[in-house]
Amino acid sequence: MTCFEGWTACNGFSLLVLLLLGVILNAIPLIVNFVDEGQFFENPISCFEWWFPGIIGAGVMAIPATTMSLAARKRACCNNKTGMFLSSLLNTITVIGAAYCLLVSIQALAEGPLICNSQSNTTSCEFSLKNLTSNYHESFDLQWFFEDSCVPRTDSNNPSINTTASNWRVHNLNFNSIENKYRIIHFSVFLGLLLVGILEMLFGLTQIIIGFLGCLCGGVSKRRSQIV
Repeated sequence: MTCFEGWTACNGFSLLVLLLLGVILNAIPLIVNFVDEGQFFENPISCFEWWFPGIIGAGVMAIPATTMSLAARKRACCNNKTGMFLSSLLNTITVIGAAYCLLVSIQALAEGPLICNSQSNTTSCEFSLKNLTSNYHESFDLQWFFEDSCVPRTDSNNPSINTTASNWRVHNLNFNSIENKYRIIHFSVFLGLLLVGILEMLFGLTQIIIGFLGCLCGGVSKRRSQIV
């Protein structure tokens, strides 16, 4: 096995782990919503888990490249120039899916769960690429997560007061209310998907480079050529 084939096999295993992690993370808010409400899409935690950034972006779109890369262990696909070139092409799909997962996660972290918005209902869930990129001018400060409460207050005499980091940890890192529960789940899930998207993109880009180098310099491993 050449060094290119070895890295491809290692890359495939890494993509498999990230693929499964992305699917699991995306499924968490869906399952929580189903357990709480008894049906899907009834008062969801947010709209963004229904964009399936982990299931489709980091999951389904990474399957072809992952399968191709794992096949390098048995030298079934990536032991020749054609296989390495095909691996590069399939990883392009992985990079596109990872970028989609990354963009959705950033937008989800910027806006927070529906309970933190004034229009916290399913009618505010608009599924379009235009909606995905329309609000990036907003400040990315995560105030909805670090404040005592993200729910808009109607009492003008009792304004929201920011807490210190220590007080925030004491009062907010628990599931003592629906608001805190949804905030913690939303933050944890999409921070995880953000990291999954970044790592998948790096592994995909690396494999694209390795694939082209394999086409130029690697080809079929010498030991396999001798056996054949």
